[in-house]
Amino acid sequence: MTPPPPASPETRLAVLGLGYVGCVTAACFAHLGYRVVGVDKDAHKVEALRNQQAPFYESGLAELVRSAVADGRLAASLELGEGLADAEVALVCVGTPSERSGDLGLGQLHNVCAEIAAQLEGRPRPLVVAVRSTVFPGTCEEIAARVFHETPQVQLVCNPEFLREGNAVKDFLEPSLVVVGGAEAEAVRRVAGLYRPLRVKPCLVSLRTAEMIKYACNAFHGVKVAFANEIGTLASHMGVRGEEVMQILCRDTRLNISPAYLKPGFAFGGACLPKDLRALVFRAGRLNLDLPLLGSVLPSNRSHLARAIQAVLDLPGRRLGVFGLAFKENTDDLRESPVVTLIEQLRGKGRDIRVFDPHIQLDRIYGSNRDFILRTVPHIGELLVNRLEDVLGWAEHLIVAQRPAAPYVKMLRASRLPALDLTTTESP
Repeated sequence: MTPPPPASPETRLAVLGLGYVGCVTAACFAHLGYRVVGVDKDAHKVEALRNQQAPFYESGLAELVRSAVADGRLAASLELGEGLADAEVALVCVGTPSERSGDLGLGQLHNVCAEIAAQLEGRPRPLVVAVRSTVFPGTCEEIAARVFHETPQVQLVCNPEFLREGNAVKDFLEPSLVVVGGAEAEAVRRVAGLYRPLRVKPCLVSLRTAEMIKYACNAFHGVKVAFANEIGTLASHMGVRGEEVMQILCRDTRLNISPAYLKPGFAFGGACLPKDLRALVFRAGRLNLDLPLLGSVLPSNRSHLARAIQAVLDLPGRRLGVFGLAFKENTDDLRESPVVTLIEQLRGKGRDIRVFDPHIQLDRIYGSNRDFILRTVPHIGELLVNRLEDVLGWAEHLIVAQRPAAPYVKMLRASRLPALDLTTTESP
């Protein structure tokens, strides 16, 4: 998709909902020079903005509101029609509160979208509706199908917010991430173009991807906090300063604070991670500490492996080839390899297996590595082959359990053998 064009300063925006997200969004876009009308049913919020006041405290917000209202770039209204009259983009910032079940409450979102649709009858110009509210993947598609299906003027996109209360103005004006998702490229580029003054490169994606990214970010932040707290708790009970441990952990920007390992794929294994996680959980139990996040990592890994095994078992055909036997590529370490568990399960379910691993020659592995594989799969010598061609010419389906090097990628593609790639979340 081509880069978004810069939006004109005269671009008119409507911001629907003047809570923390909406008010900050409205004030910041007005600060960037756009003409913005904020709409809310709460008279207090609307009156506050009209009086050049922020309706709540947020660092830096009062100054932006005062300046933008005084200069005529920011207005507020109780009437949706007034906000939409000249708007080219409507940014939906209503709440999606948690229900008792844990599900999202989408009532406000559906109501405001229905009200938008009702206001657009007879409108000749298009309107881009950008949902900034946090919603689960599929929500925008549902709204498009149920609410806007008879409103061709509307182009729907998802533009999730990444604003922290207490730091929201700075987060908006100095963004680390801008995401715009949608099915209509023109609408996506139009909304992305609004952020051009901030000199950030927006990520242009699908609707569902944009919705999911917001949840992934928030979940990751929660996991980070819980992880630091559990490590700190365990450290303090063992006479170690948890803060010092985490400070030094963060100095590793190659593996720790980095994209390393943050790629959906196969289950982990090997001689280190399972062993050390078991030891941490065991020691926490001896100290009567409840550390549920650390305690859930190995069960989560087993569940992921179980899903992979079931995906393989669902494949048609009895003869299955497996590429990779070690716990990851570029090693001959077989200890606690998830592929070994996979093979055990497949053999137990009556599948015929042939395995190729470019780094495994059974007569050259020794010690605990050899003991593990012969103890776990005594007949492994009958399954291993020395040439990939011996798998490709025999199997009905190939299971890719580790990322192949370039020469093997060419062979796999040339074979045209149906393959299930366990190293990614999508099949090739």
